[in-house]
Amino acid sequence: MIQTPDELERLLPAIRCAEWVGIDTEADSLHSYPEKLCLIQLSLPATEVLVDPLAGCDLSPLWEALQGRGLILHGGDYDLRLLQRSQGFVPDRIFDTLNAARLLGRHEFGLHHLVKEFLGITLAKGSQKANWSIRPLTQRMTEYALADARFLRPLADCLRYRLQAVGRLEWHAQMCQDLLETNTRPAEPKARPAWQIKGAARLSPRGLAVLREIWQWREKEAIAANRPPFFVLDHERLLRIADLAALNDGFVDLIPRRYSQPRRRALILAVERGMGVPEAGLPRVHRERGERMSERQKRQFEELRDRRDRAAEELGLDPSFVASKSTLSSLALGHDPEEHVLPWQAGLLFKGPETRT
Repeated sequence: MIQTPDELERLLPAIRCAEWVGIDTEADSLHSYPEKLCLIQLSLPATEVLVDPLAGCDLSPLWEALQGRGLILHGGDYDLRLLQRSQGFVPDRIFDTLNAARLLGRHEFGLHHLVKEFLGITLAKGSQKANWSIRPLTQRMTEYALADARFLRPLADCLRYRLQAVGRLEWHAQMCQDLLETNTRPAEPKARPAWQIKGAARLSPRGLAVLREIWQWREKEAIAANRPPFFVLDHERLLRIADLAALNDGFVDLIPRRYSQPRRRALILAVERGMGVPEAGLPRVHRERGERMSERQKRQFEELRDRRDRAAEELGLDPSFVASKSTLSSLALGHDPEEHVLPWQAGLLFKGPETRT
């Protein structure tokens, strides 16, 4: 495991000589808040290595060495977001093995399944709830992490060959570029506030005011405790406290008994702040209203769906992979196709399949 500047320095020449590097990451969102990057797995032509981002070593030389290299990932959306948020790193180009498998018509596209199908190798299963922030890693965790990156390059080679054989390599390049751009661009502000969690719509305006205050209290407690918010107070209890407080029906019995007196008092003060919001300042639930289709637009939707389904069947693809229902609705409503579909998808929806199968 790379944990010191000297160890990292010795790794860099191998990275700089590699055209492609397999990469995977492990994060901790179950035991830490906010989530943190805990492990970086790299697969190089002659070796696989683990890099420890928790060791306190400056990793900027690693990201500089990886700049200009192509990265091979599997289902890389989360990895790309994590690396951009935590390290400020955005690769130049990627090859995503999950999307490659889907473009080849595979309906089971987990890494373990694909390695078994294309390489004939059975990978050991790992725990989805493993705490990757612990040090030292167990031998089993180390072996699992290394294996996740070890077969990315040979798998990518197999998938690339097959994509080229059926004329879909360019389609895959479009998907990888879109995946890269979508998951590394600055986040757009959301119309719905984060505190309006699922179930908030059933609360009164006063209940929403209380929910907003106790949600913000929970966020601060979670960060201070370095624990996910649901460890502090689960969603359902959050909603019930807000509802009962707004009804003046008593909520104190819902406060977990494990709370210390300071935490208990802070929660009560948050409820009181919500109850003290003036009537004119009470929040409302944000509701996004969809556009209503005209009869002509409904016919256009049906035509697009039929065309999508025919193309998907001919190419052996999942119809939703060609275009989702919401995408078809946007196109039928006259939205710009360039904002909703990639060129290969537009070609199927408006022209029909032209590639070899």
